[in-house]
Amino acid sequence: MAVGIFDSGLGGLTVLNAAQKRLPDVGFLYYADSLHAPYGVRDADDIYNLTRTAVQNLWDRGCNLVILACNTASAAALRRMQEAGVPEGKRVLGVFVPLIEALTERQWGDNSPPREVEVQHVALFATPATVSSRAFQRELAFRAIGVDVEAQACGGVVDAIEEGDMILAEALVRSHVDALKRKMPEPQAAILGCTHYPLMAEAFQQALGPDVKVYSQGDLVAESLTDYLQRHPNMLGDSAGGFLTTGKPGVVTDRATQFLRRQITFEAA
Repeated sequence: MAVGIFDSGLGGLTVLNAAQKRLPDVGFLYYADSLHAPYGVRDADDIYNLTRTAVQNLWDRGCNLVILACNTASAAALRRMQEAGVPEGKRVLGVFVPLIEALTERQWGDNSPPREVEVQHVALFATPATVSSRAFQRELAFRAIGVDVEAQACGGVVDAIEEGDMILAEALVRSHVDALKRKMPEPQAAILGCTHYPLMAEAFQQALGPDVKVYSQGDLVAESLTDYLQRHPNMLGDSAGGFLTTGKPGVVTDRATQFLRRQITFEAA
């Protein structure tokens, strides 16, 4: 029995890794749309169509629950997919929810009026598509008041990570943090709004300084998924789990193994 995890590339492996540690008895079927990565530079319709195709593939393979472990897909496609209708017995969830819950210290289902929260100045680092969608700001505004969010589109970081060029990725992180600080000199918290970015968490923290709390998604999503499956055990589905890619399996396998520092093997989707 497996839960589906979808990402445009390898970034969702940070979510998978945390989920496997938290839920060792649960199987996961990971689907990387490597052929079309990165999503962060695509338009909203393109992202929606690619995401819907991938999620349908996972549903067809027996996953009742699919996690969009891709902030760009969550921002551009999740609400639209839910509004279009999800097959009976199937669910698709995004990675924004646990992050918003942590930042606002309230459950997603809490529909009370927005209220003040402790953190007032938030730096958001994300892909260009996620930034342009303003999905994070929209969801945050439903639950909190008086929070100033300054977003920085981090072009090039995902590409560098996917190519395994961590030196370039670190240099880009420092550049993007410098650009953000010119707009918001003293952020209280920083959101790593892309599942690739936890791999660069130390670089973000160093560039931001020790007084800035950095929120990363892997552990938050794993904790939220654990709670969800306890309440909805029927969502485990009947897939056997594994790793799928629309790209070249050998190439993706090599990069993923480097990415997670353990051997995993991708098959063609």
